[in-house]
Amino acid sequence: MRVVTVEQLKSALGSLPDNPRVVASGNFATPTVILNALDETVPEYRLHMLNAQRPIPDRAGVTYETAFVGPAMRRHDRLHYIPCRLSLVPVLYREQYRPDVVLLHTSARRHDTVSLGTEVNVLPAAIEAVRERGGLVIAQANVRMPYTYGDAQVYEHEIDFLVEVDEPLPSPASRPLDEASRQIGALIAERVADESTLQLGIGAVPDAVLSALTPRRGLRIWTEMFSDGVHELHRSDALDTDVPITASFIFGSQELYEWVHLNKRIRLLRTEKTNAPGEIARQARMTSVNAALEVDLFDQANASRVRGTIYSGFGGSTDFIVGALHSRGGQAFMALPSWHAKADVSTIVPLISEPVTSFQHSWVATEHGLAQCFGCSEGDQARNIIDRAAHPDARDELREAAGHMGLL
Repeated sequence: MRVVTVEQLKSALGSLPDNPRVVASGNFATPTVILNALDETVPEYRLHMLNAQRPIPDRAGVTYETAFVGPAMRRHDRLHYIPCRLSLVPVLYREQYRPDVVLLHTSARRHDTVSLGTEVNVLPAAIEAVRERGGLVIAQANVRMPYTYGDAQVYEHEIDFLVEVDEPLPSPASRPLDEASRQIGALIAERVADESTLQLGIGAVPDAVLSALTPRRGLRIWTEMFSDGVHELHRSDALDTDVPITASFIFGSQELYEWVHLNKRIRLLRTEKTNAPGEIARQARMTSVNAALEVDLFDQANASRVRGTIYSGFGGSTDFIVGALHSRGGQAFMALPSWHAKADVSTIVPLISEPVTSFQHSWVATEHGLAQCFGCSEGDQARNIIDRAAHPDARDELREAAGHMGLL
């Protein structure tokens, strides 16, 4: 490994092949300094990131690739979306989408390692794939990035070039919970017993669920990502201290980052471990909470497309829904407000017209109630969704549609 300046790095990037594939840390760990250096040096390249956040390079010559579309790539005319479960993205790197260079946002050096910090996810697989083909691994080592354990540690001999930086990490804006999210969170929390294992993402409903779970005891965390709500469970003594907190990436406040730094209770594992349905199924009372844009009367969910255009992707929801349903005592919630205020339409529809993201959940949860789905006949399932989850203003129309569809 060579520690270099940005200018020295630009010189080294001249060895890349034409139009290289660049895999960069995604979500909220964009390696801005080295990504910009590459952009200034390489005239044409394919930028592969998960859930890319603004800003990233955007010019002619830069093609976007992703299996999960973030705000920086959404509705872009140079986007190549790759439908794929998050747990299978490492397979893409080994076979169809082999990287030529991997850009990492890491912690500062500690002994002979750095840590991937808040973003482990698919990066270990990307590192292995690029080293196998003789490509470059470049790290942006940030003194503000927390040092985390598990699969986060990367040895110096696995890195070709390292640039030392000092830049703040992003944190989510503080937003008050809306009433619908509070109601959905309370309904879900009522069905979460002590000693359950939780998978929740970021957003209003997960935040509401977690805030309602502080009185529980012995809770465990096996999730794709977590934020400040898990820290609050820790401070409330709601977590099982004998079981490590397992995730694949983190996004939250500076206080959260300080808590996870050098914290051996927390392990960040590669996605093909955290999102493996078989591993998820082994967790005690696995409780999965995911969000959708719309749900139909067959309990099919669309969580990825809006008006025919890709909005996000499968992510990890399909992995966790399957794993939770196979867990002893497990359950999978699909949560959404019953009405889309901006579009002024029901989010419960007779039959979704977009490609299905997931189906067969334990419960569909809205602010109006919980509709049991798993274990019900398709008629009872439709009736439950209409009577217990749909907005009252949409129920008569949904019943009529269900009758025409032979469900009621």
